[in-house]
Amino acid sequence: MSKVIAVFGAGTGLGVSVARRFGREGFRVALVARRKDRLDSLVRVLANEGIEAVAFSADLCEPTEVPALVEAIRDRYGRIDVVEYGPISGAQSFTPATNLDAATLQGLIPLLLLTPVELVRAVLPEWTERGEGAFLLAQGISAAKPMPHLSGLGPVMAAARNYLYSLNAELEGAGIYVGALTIGSLIARSEVTAAAQAAFESADGPQFPVVDPDDLAEHYWNMYIMRDRVEQFHPELLA
Repeated sequence: MSKVIAVFGAGTGLGVSVARRFGREGFRVALVARRKDRLDSLVRVLANEGIEAVAFSADLCEPTEVPALVEAIRDRYGRIDVVEYGPISGAQSFTPATNLDAATLQGLIPLLLLTPVELVRAVLPEWTERGEGAFLLAQGISAAKPMPHLSGLGPVMAAARNYLYSLNAELEGAGIYVGALTIGSLIARSEVTAAAQAAFESADGPQFPVVDPDDLAEHYWNMYIMRDRVEQFHPELLA
């Protein structure tokens, strides 16, 4: 039976590139995001390239729905071998640290921390029994390198990054890989790049290059195959 990758937060940028990269290696693909119409369009794009994909509509801001969602994917495909999680959208934005409050953080925590934790809990028994699996997380550079005016997202992603490092160490030797792709670039073809670019290119903000999501997907594939690092930075000079 061919392997399955579940892409959470699938969109026209990194998500479809990850699906395409793993699909070329024979993986079947579960695409998960909120908008069913967008997912169906991506399924058709991948089908035209000979990649089997199925859409699963879900709100990833609701961590309590994760067990049922994972079970739905298993009911369709029989297994999940790799989870890729990277659901940042235009609904999330940076906040200067001087303006940050508890309500802002509470709004970000479910999507960026609680849901990935629940996903790991849902797939870990299957992976432990099989002695194989991989959890791949995409996050922004502010998770690892705090910057002025770019707070809010950063503290919550930093908590998820801390969790991933601990998880990677605990699962060493179990055949289960956990890794983070930390991105200091805007992502071409992403639906949110235009809005993000306007925010990043303010007079007092940092300047970010634009990366082809196919290059990021190649990082993911190498991480999955090599399993020799907890975290991959892009661009690598940011490490």
